[in-house]
Amino acid sequence: MSGSQTVILGEMPSLSKLYVNAAAAAARRRVLGTHGGTELPAYTHEVRGVKADVANLTAYQHLIGESASDVLPAGFIHALAFPLAMSVMNRDDFPLPLLGMIHLSNKVVQSAPVLFTQALDIRAQVENLRGHRAGTQLDVVAEVRAAGREEVRWRGVSTYLAKGVFLPGIDKPSVPVTPPPPFSVPDPTALWQLGVDTGRAYAAVSGDFNPIHLSVLTAKALGMRRSLAHGMYLASRALADVGAVRGDSFRWDVAFEAPVFLPARVALDISTVQADGGAWQRSGYVAWNPLSGRRHFSGSVAALP
Repeated sequence: MSGSQTVILGEMPSLSKLYVNAAAAAARRRVLGTHGGTELPAYTHEVRGVKADVANLTAYQHLIGESASDVLPAGFIHALAFPLAMSVMNRDDFPLPLLGMIHLSNKVVQSAPVLFTQALDIRAQVENLRGHRAGTQLDVVAEVRAAGREEVRWRGVSTYLAKGVFLPGIDKPSVPVTPPPPFSVPDPTALWQLGVDTGRAYAAVSGDFNPIHLSVLTAKALGMRRSLAHGMYLASRALADVGAVRGDSFRWDVAFEAPVFLPARVALDISTVQADGGAWQRSGYVAWNPLSGRRHFSGSVAALP
């Protein structure tokens, strides 16, 4: 994370306080009609010596369907780093409204296992502010290292869209967007039943109490017709369904297309590609609404070379 100034925080930020700050900032912008500029803050936020809570890890593994293990699941590491990423987007010089952002995609490279007993140094920054046909998008980058070491064991890039926000000097993409091929519904390998409390259950283990996920009332207050499942809950559950075949070193990608309104039934299909020697090489997954056939998200898990 070169080219930015590092701010060392004494502890992991509180997500609840960050959401309160984001709501206050949104209110100020509505009243004053201002925004935070047209450039991303050139700062990296870092917390050193972070350790996972064992009880929280166990609850996460149970909820997502991960097997009990000393190795932290890749989705759990995302949740561990998320408050730090949020703290960068909560800065006064961050140019986009944080509340209401849409999670478009996530790319994770886990190059080595991260054990729950390890103390971790976690960093986060924002980069690559650019136009989108529906607004403005950016990447939020988080990196995790063993405390005091330089080797990055886990790196995640989350792409978010501020829908309807067009900043001066940032143009929409000029290249026409090629529509994806029609989605042909495969035979599902799993069918998830997601209750209305799914958002609250994931918030309890991830700390992400974004109001759009908690209840019908809080979701409607932010313009949603019902509460939504967290995108990372869905992606992490798909990763768990791929299973232990992925090992401890892999690349994990997901692209989100349509929200999952709660309660819901979600169909999932996982396909596996093996190398000539029979070893696992890659698993692709896709999830959809079994009634409408509308695709919710898709992605892959691939062995690192």
